[in-house]
Amino acid sequence: MSPARARRAPRRAPAALPAGARYDFHSHTFLTDGSAAATDMWRQAEVLGHRALAVTDHLMMEDPAPLLERLRQERVPFEGCRMAALIGVEISMLPPARIADAARAARRAGAEVIVVHGETTAEPVYPGTNRAAIVSGEVDVLAHPGLLSLRDAELAKAHGVALEISPRRGHSLSNGRVAAQALRAGASLVVDSDAHAPDQLVPFETARRIAEGAGVPPGALARVLSDGPREIVRRCRGRSS
Repeated sequence: MSPARARRAPRRAPAALPAGARYDFHSHTFLTDGSAAATDMWRQAEVLGHRALAVTDHLMMEDPAPLLERLRQERVPFEGCRMAALIGVEISMLPPARIADAARAARRAGAEVIVVHGETTAEPVYPGTNRAAIVSGEVDVLAHPGLLSLRDAELAKAHGVALEISPRRGHSLSNGRVAAQALRAGASLVVDSDAHAPDQLVPFETARRIAEGAGVPPGALARVLSDGPREIVRRCRGRSS
């Protein structure tokens, strides 16, 4: 057995879920605050059996075109692969009134996935960021939304915004609340890695345990880990066609 196959074997999903159906919409490279190239991130995701990995480097109000063009060039070797190598941005630390403008600019520049850095309890994010991201009309994932309100979870459902369960230190402190509010509202949940290096990418079995630890019941795991993320990938790939 090759080393890659040996690494994948213990990470297979339980019988109730598709084996290796791992989708991750939040990661970073050395173009912002990560430590590796996008090609390194996508290759490691392939080794782990991912079906999709979005590289979403940080963006504020600067022109998103150079960042997205660089990611587009790095993606060329992965064209035609089974794994979807997606490009996007994470809009971070903007005043809420500026989020929609930044998101629209990123979309025009070719971002397939738009993540907004939500109101984590670990960092001084502007109050109102969660709501502004959800109603912007351009955001796919609200990352680590902290003390998420039920009303914002309901709006996330109405606007088709997925709410993130995070393994990252500090951001993960509110996973239980995020999951509970999302489940109550019927909003979509995803388990992302927020990886800043290849070895921080979360394999399927770990993602399943994170979801269970956040309180996602067995009957909802397939929706959180596979079915819902597949819908996001289809939407994102449609933007690049």
